Amino acid sequence: MHTQSFLQTHRERLLAGLPVSERQLDVAGVPTAVLEGGDGPPVVLLHGPGESAVNWRWTVPDVATTHRVVAPDLPAHGSSGTGDMPLDADGMLTWLDGLLDRTCAEPPVVVGHVLGGAIAARHAAHRPGRLRGLVLVDSLGLARFRPSIRFAVRLLRFASRPSERTFERFMDQCAHDRMRLQQEMGDEWTAFVAYNLGLARSEQAKAAGQLLRRVGTPRIPPDELDRIAVPTTLIWGRHDRALRLRIAERARDQYGWALHVIDDAADDPARDRPDAFLRALRTALPDT
Repeated sequence: MHTQSFLQTHRERLLAGLPVSERQLDVAGVPTAVLEGGDGPPVVLLHGPGESAVNWRWTVPDVATTHRVVAPDLPAHGSSGTGDMPLDADGMLTWLDGLLDRTCAEPPVVVGHVLGGAIAARHAAHRPGRLRGLVLVDSLGLARFRPSIRFAVRLLRFASRPSERTFERFMDQCAHDRMRLQQEMGDEWTAFVAYNLGLARSEQAKAAGQLLRRVGTPRIPPDELDRIAVPTTLIWGRHDRALRLRIAERARDQYGWALHVIDDAADDPARDRPDAFLRALRTALPDT
């Protein structure tokens, strides 16, 4: 099966039943896949590295009951392309400006996970007045990226040799309980693994890695973070092995941001503990 057809088949399976439609937009010259659904104040969801908007599948159904959800695939991720835009911090500011112009009639709350958090935080610091609120979920950019040795080794092995075995061993580090997640997903686990392997083996994987290295892993200077003027909430998995909880605690103390710690969750509490994550997220969302 052709790579794109293979990816699309599994993507559609993972999105089946979600209250969203998908369209392709030209955003600042970048072909961008966007999931949209619901009505109400806008909420923009930015996913993590090597992933896609599909990873918000545990969050979208609830939020879309009261808000308009916009969940793009980041440049060089999922079904989005790269265009001619530089995959750097300035390029991501331009891209996110373009996305908000095309999809949001009013300033949204932007929710960013890991790489998406670094992009969202940079945008909030450099584009005052464009956002209504900011939610950083186990976000890069707040400190030096110093994951546990085991996390780093399994990430590198998966990136260099994507296979079902290296993916599951890496997921053992990303998820609090990979076997529980696998059981909860049932038959969808097969599509989840296949889709993520397809992304890791795609021609865009190298460009996605460049975006991570240029925008995600560098620490955002504290004076830039000081510029963030919108209400900001941190949501963090207590057992994150890549971005330790102390990063969030220090940011809470330094910037006065609210912090919600999700027990029994690692670096993606929206996936590990959807109900607890949604309770925390709703404290940061405007009423309808």
